[in-house]
Amino acid sequence: MSEDTRIETAADATTHEEWLARLDEIADDLGYLEPLGKAHHALFVDDGPTLLVTFETVDAIRARDGQMPMGYTLARGEGWSHLCIMAEGETWYRDPAVFGYFDRLVDDAFFEDFDRVVFYGAGMGGYGAAAYSVCAPGATVLAVQPLATLDPLIAGWDRRHFHKRRLDFSTRYGFAPDMTEGAGEVFVIYDPQETLDAMHSALFTRPFVTMLRCRNLGGTLESTLTHLGILSPMLTAACEGRLTAAAFWQLYRARRDYGPYLRTLMGRIDTGKRTVLAALLCRNVASRLTAPRFKRRFAELQEEIAALGIELPKTAAEKRAARG
Repeated sequence: MSEDTRIETAADATTHEEWLARLDEIADDLGYLEPLGKAHHALFVDDGPTLLVTFETVDAIRARDGQMPMGYTLARGEGWSHLCIMAEGETWYRDPAVFGYFDRLVDDAFFEDFDRVVFYGAGMGGYGAAAYSVCAPGATVLAVQPLATLDPLIAGWDRRHFHKRRLDFSTRYGFAPDMTEGAGEVFVIYDPQETLDAMHSALFTRPFVTMLRCRNLGGTLESTLTHLGILSPMLTAACEGRLTAAAFWQLYRARRDYGPYLRTLMGRIDTGKRTVLAALLCRNVASRLTAPRFKRRFAELQEEIAALGIELPKTAAEKRAARG
């Protein structure tokens, strides 16, 4: 880890111009801030042999405490180098200035200076991370809820970003799944019950791609993974070469204590009228957490189950008590 792991912030900036000036001031000591056309900037911090490349939006960055990219905060704390491609609006990083920037990085053998390179993004950023990973053969890609393309000839079934279909996805760095062909390991995280997200994710299927299906997390995965407290550990594992499917599922156990996930799961079980399964879930949650809603629902379900003449399987504690 670098000896200097100070995490400077732009929290004192108010206007957009002041914010960019503050970033430029921070970058002047650590690397650089470079405008890429009218709608993108590249922030680079040179700090160690591991490089974390993130694709983020200006709005999301400025909404964070400290007004710094998520990747910057994590990388500075760990002593890694960091490159953030920041988009002003829904650009999908489809800009000749961004193409040219990555071309220059390749020509300068920039990525070869690092022992390990990790590309990360979510949603539109997931598209960017996958699409530009082609510039760093062997890199690890972690894409949360990524879209493969907005090209209507390929993804005409997805009308969520209809107004952006005029962007050209048929030229360079266009179809994100194809751009991962030279990557090392690729991890795609999505909720298979979000139909359109699942269809995009399916387009990434390759032998070297690990599909991590997170049921019942919904359509805002990055935010949920952050609230679960597992996004940073996932990126740390990726940057240390430890991220595997098994490592992810171990971290993902945190959902067992996450109220919004449990309530969503309960709602879907209730919709399916699976009374016994609902009772088992409520009993488990009520026994582990302070969850009045689940406790009340369990009492209701017990009456329904008793009326049906069904007996719930005994808990482990009940089995031990029965054995004496």
